[in-house]
Amino acid sequence: MSAEARIREQALALGFNAVRFTTATLPPEARARLDSFLDAGSHGTMEWMEARREQRAHPQSLWPEAVSVIVLGTNYAPGYDPLGSLAERDRATISCYAQGKDYHDVVKKRLKALGQWMAREFRGAPLKVFVDTAPVMEKPLAQQAGLGWQGKHTNLLSREWGNWLFLGEIYTTLPLQPDEPEREQCGSCRACLDACPTNAFPAPFRLDARRCLSYLSIEHRGPIPEEFRRPMGNRIYGCDDCLAACPWNKFAQAAREMAFQPRHEVAPPLAELAELDDAAFRARYAGSPVKRIGIGRFRRNLAIAIGNSNDPSLRPHAEALAADADPVVAEAGAWALRELAA
Repeated sequence: MSAEARIREQALALGFNAVRFTTATLPPEARARLDSFLDAGSHGTMEWMEARREQRAHPQSLWPEAVSVIVLGTNYAPGYDPLGSLAERDRATISCYAQGKDYHDVVKKRLKALGQWMAREFRGAPLKVFVDTAPVMEKPLAQQAGLGWQGKHTNLLSREWGNWLFLGEIYTTLPLQPDEPEREQCGSCRACLDACPTNAFPAPFRLDARRCLSYLSIEHRGPIPEEFRRPMGNRIYGCDDCLAACPWNKFAQAAREMAFQPRHEVAPPLAELAELDDAAFRARYAGSPVKRIGIGRFRRNLAIAIGNSNDPSLRPHAEALAADADPVVAEAGAWALRELAA
């Protein structure tokens, strides 16, 4: 068996669903696209993207010895309608990827296991493993490796898995045979663009994160701008609208990985979540992506969802949030009270 076939076989045995190979380089277009995104300020307050721009744009700037990149995908397609809870205004909508364990931990563990196997098989050839916390342009690398292509919503799309893939990479000094790149297959479709509740796409293949509900509910630390509060609906963590709208998902298969199955009720009652104190929040979401936003942003998002609920029984929870010691939470709580009274 070739080195590529052996690596692919081992990766699949470890639980990865897709394995491709490419060179540790990216074309100038990838850098130009990144520069355009950052220069326009479309990254919002995600300063870490700007701070490591050079390393992100060129894989060998991150690690000069890298020769090849192994791109690995892990399926997390939901076995339920990811938008089904949006109409249940007294319940919370949480992004599919955050329903189970934190994928960073799951994918990183498998990457390390594959790396350890490669070190034994290939006589200690140096390698480095990355999930999306590193300055790696995962989606351009995945497209270059033939795993999929960046759709008009800027997320990776796969013929086989739709757009429900977690990505991970192994940079290595091994000279591996690269796979053929994937071509963009969106055609005239604009389902993802039209599905966005805040018009976060100024053009196909371009995202303005400052208008994106995923960014606003997860990365953004201050008050949610008022123009986005009603479109936010009952989304308290992330947004799956553009992903769920993609027709390529008809080829996706529901994830079998137990780590990515919902750990709690998919759409928990807002009243239940509003009663969580910091300790209960940490206990409930231990090992979950939700935990990383902290109780403050969690309560801010809850307040907006309560304000959008049209449910007067939630007024006591809005009052409690309006009295929160965190001024951002308190302001959102006061807004919720005004909306419930309208």
